[in-house]
Amino acid sequence: MRLQGLSRSKGLPVLVWALVVGAIAWPRVEAQTFQRVYSFKVGTDGANPVAGLTIDAAGNLYGTTTSGGDSGNGTVFKVNSKGIETVLHSFAGGADGANPEAGLLLVGTNLYGATTEGGSGGRGTVFEVTTAGKETMLHLFTSAAQGTHPQGRLATDVAGNLYGTTSAGGKTGRGVVFKLTRPATAGGVWTEQVLYSFATGGDGATPVAGVGFDKAGNLYGTTSAGGKYGYGTVFQLTPSTSGWKETILHSFQMQTDGGVPYAGLVVDSSGNVYGAATEGGGGGSDGGGTVFELTPSSVGWTFKTLYKLPGWSSSPSGSFRNLLLVSGKIYATTHCDGNNNAGTVYELTPAGNTWKYRSLHVFTGGQDGLYSFTSPVLDAQGNLYGTTQQGGAYGNGVVFKITPN
Repeated sequence: MRLQGLSRSKGLPVLVWALVVGAIAWPRVEAQTFQRVYSFKVGTDGANPVAGLTIDAAGNLYGTTTSGGDSGNGTVFKVNSKGIETVLHSFAGGADGANPEAGLLLVGTNLYGATTEGGSGGRGTVFEVTTAGKETMLHLFTSAAQGTHPQGRLATDVAGNLYGTTSAGGKTGRGVVFKLTRPATAGGVWTEQVLYSFATGGDGATPVAGVGFDKAGNLYGTTSAGGKYGYGTVFQLTPSTSGWKETILHSFQMQTDGGVPYAGLVVDSSGNVYGAATEGGGGGSDGGGTVFELTPSSVGWTFKTLYKLPGWSSSPSGSFRNLLLVSGKIYATTHCDGNNNAGTVYELTPAGNTWKYRSLHVFTGGQDGLYSFTSPVLDAQGNLYGTTQQGGAYGNGVVFKITPN
C-alpha cells in the first residue's frame, strides 16, 4: 500500500480501523516499567507531538507539538525530570511559523527546528529557541524554488551551519536538501543554499526526514517516494568543487527490503548506515516495514534487511522516525501495529547472523498513549523517552518513559 494523505497541518496520517484480535502472532512483551511522564491537556500546553524528543545533560526533555498552544499553531516545550511541562514558545502562525513536525536539534542552550507551515505563503520556516524561551526566526522559505514544507530534524556542521530537507518545492516540486549558512556576526542574516533539488523522481522524491553526516562530511538521507521502483530511496550527497553529487545507495522495491521510508538514517562509527522503512517487508499481511543496514565497501554498498516487522495490509504501521543506536542495540517505535493497533516500542539486539526482537511496550490507545511517531532518546540511567501523537488523559498525546529490565 502506498501512503496517502500526508496532511500539511497535522503531519503524518492517522489511520483507524477495526481491531482484529489474533490475526498476527505478536511477540510476547517482556516485563518493563512504563510511565506516562506528561499528558498534554486542553491544547494551550500543546497537543499532538509527532517528532519525538531531545534530551540535555540534566535530563530535561525538549520537543514540539503540531497543534495547541496560544494560537493553536503548535509549540516548543520542555518537560523536566519531575514531569513538569513549560511551553518555551507558542507559534502564532504567519511569519512566526506554524505546525512544527520536525524534532529539535540542541546545540549548547539553543534549540533549532522547523515549522512545516507558516512563514512566507505558508511554505515553512527554520527557527531558533533558547532553553530560556527566546525565539529567533532564522529563515522563511519565500519561494517554491527554495523548497517548501520542511518536516525533518536539522543537522549541523562544525561551523554551526544548518542542513535539512523540504518535502516539496525545488525545481520539480519533489523537495530539496538545503544548507543555512550561519552569519559571521551575531544578529546577521542566515543565507539558504539549495544543495540538491530532486528532479526526475528516479533520483528520489519527497524527503520527509532530515539528513545526517558521516566522518568524511558526506550527507545521507531517505526519500519516501521516487527511485527506480517508486517506493523511495536511500541517498548520499558528496561535496565537490562543482557542487554536491547525489548517489542512490538503494531503491526500495516494496519486497523484503520494505518501502516508503519516512525515517532518516543513523551512521555508526564504522560508516555503516541504519534506517527503517514504514511499509513492506512481508513480516505479516503486507508487512509492517523493515529495519535495514547499508554497509560500504570498495565496490559499493550492500543492503541488508535486519528485521521485518509484522503489519496490517491496510496500514503503514512501521517505524516513522529515526532509529536509536546504542552499544550495538537498536531502539525504535512503530505507528499503529501491536495487539491494540496503537503502536509499540521495541529493541533489536544482534544475535549472530540475526537480530533478536524484544517488545518493550505495546500501547493500548488509552491512558498510555496512541500512535507513536518518535525517535526514542536515552538518559544517563538507561531510560527511554518518547511521545505519542494521541491518547493519554486528555487524548492529545503523552510523553512516556520506559525503564528496560
